[in-house]
Amino acid sequence: MINASDLKKGSVAKIDGAPHIVESVAVQKPSARGSSSLYKIRFRNLLTKRKVDLTFRGDDVLDEADFERRPAQYLFGDAASCTIMDLQDYNQTGLNKDEIEDEWLYLFEGMTGLIALVSDGRILGLELPLSVPMTIVETTPAVKGGSATSRTKPAKLMTGLVVQVPEYLTSGEIIRVDTRTGEYVGKA
Repeated sequence: MINASDLKKGSVAKIDGAPHIVESVAVQKPSARGSSSLYKIRFRNLLTKRKVDLTFRGDDVLDEADFERRPAQYLFGDAASCTIMDLQDYNQTGLNKDEIEDEWLYLFEGMTGLIALVSDGRILGLELPLSVPMTIVETTPAVKGGSATSRTKPAKLMTGLVVQVPEYLTSGEIIRVDTRTGEYVGKA
C-alpha cells in the first residue's frame, strides 16, 4: 500500500488491477481551512499504454504493483520492433514500437543505462536515463556574424528526433538531450 502523497514520477501502482506508472504529479493546495491537498496524477497503463488522469487526497491509499526494476541494454531494432537485453540474466526480449512509443526516439544501438520494469517475466516498460548522448546527422550551416542574441535552429539526430540546438552546432557533433522534455541540454 502506498499513499497518494508519496507517489512521484516513475512510481508504479495498481489501478483496477492493472499496473500504472506515474507520468506526472501536480499538487493543489486549497486555501479553505481544513481542506487537504489534492494530488492530480497522470498515470499510464503499462499493459494498454492508455493514459489516465486521477485526483486523490494525500491520505488516499493505492495498491503497489508487483514488479521489479532491472538494468537493461538496447541491442538493436528496426522500424517496428527492438530487442532489449536484461543485464542481470542476459535474457533478450523483443518489444514492439507501440509498447515503448514514448521512449522510441531516444533509443539507439548498444544503449545502456536503461531500466526495464519487469512483472511475471515480462517487460512492461522502460525508464530512460535523464539525458542521452546523440549525434547530429542533419542541420543547416551556421551563419557568420549572425546576431548578438542566441538563436536556435532545428537539428535532426541519429534516431530521427528533431530538437532545437544553438546556431553554432554542426552535423557530426554529439549533444545531450533531456529525455523528459526532448530538449537540447548541452554538448556531450
